[in-house]
Amino acid sequence: MTKRKRFEAFLANKSVDRVPIAFFHHFCGPKDMNQGLVNQEAFERNIEGHRRAREIFDPDVAKVMNDTLMLVPVDCSHVETAKDLRGVDPPAMDSVFVKKTIELTKRVRAIYEDSDIPVYGTSFSPYTVLRFSLSPKGMLGKGGDEEKFKRLMAEDPEAVSEALGKMGEFICCLNELMLKECGIDGIYLSVNNQCQIVPPKLHELYVAPHEKKIIDQANKRSKINLLHICGGPIGLPSTLELYKDYAVAGYNWAIEAEGIKLGEGKKILGGAPVFGGFRRTGIIDKGTREEVEKEVYQLLDECGQVGIMLGDDCTVPTDIDDNRLEWVRQAAICYAGKMG
Repeated sequence: MTKRKRFEAFLANKSVDRVPIAFFHHFCGPKDMNQGLVNQEAFERNIEGHRRAREIFDPDVAKVMNDTLMLVPVDCSHVETAKDLRGVDPPAMDSVFVKKTIELTKRVRAIYEDSDIPVYGTSFSPYTVLRFSLSPKGMLGKGGDEEKFKRLMAEDPEAVSEALGKMGEFICCLNELMLKECGIDGIYLSVNNQCQIVPPKLHELYVAPHEKKIIDQANKRSKINLLHICGGPIGLPSTLELYKDYAVAGYNWAIEAEGIKLGEGKKILGGAPVFGGFRRTGIIDKGTREEVEKEVYQLLDECGQVGIMLGDDCTVPTDIDDNRLEWVRQAAICYAGKMG
């Protein structure tokens, strides 16, 4: 099978010659995250990181890692009450953020132009964007100001939803540009509700509709959009059931945070294609080759090879030796050979 045909079979829950492999990692450290508008050198390193990584491990599927432009810049510095959220607006579509995002996406996509692999653009839920925008700058690496978001949601969920709607419209338009002009094959949408910061009923009423709208809009251009249920920097569960009716082609979640293996998660999600399996750090970056191979065998023994793609919880460590990812692919090839 070609890489694309294998990936298409995975999404169709059909047999494959061996499972595809999908590992993603950031190319910039914490100090450079979201600094692409003010630090051109970091912006360039963000792009070139993809090229260097591919020279070591030619992936089965790729994702544009927008480290230096990770989250939409939204000014919430004036927000103290839920009413204040009605004055919050996303950037204009002709903003520097949008222009730089398009540039980054096009230049990274070009790195894979001689490959048949699917390449994804990264997108974030309006909830993630708003929650992090409400946080003091020093908290951006810690999951956001959860208490403030809870307070605003309890105060006036309609005002929160209105702000989420504005963010969602912007994200839909940005995704449309990436799909139409940048040559990506699909959207990789990151969502989370770590420890149910928003209670399930409120999530269903005020958060999920905006996330589903983003997916529905992306589905008009691509049928292979994926959902990542993020464990985040604080590694807390979100609950898979919140997302089981999202109209995506496949799911990934943080195995370590959720405590749910691939096979079990596939059942919860109605048999949808799922991927991941490796914890962010541990065997994948510290284990011996034999330990990595053993983990591959254990994962595939548990979940099978149909509708399964092996990868990580979210991203592997930034400084990982990419040769280790080939160990996973070779183990998957050997496993498929032994299973006939």
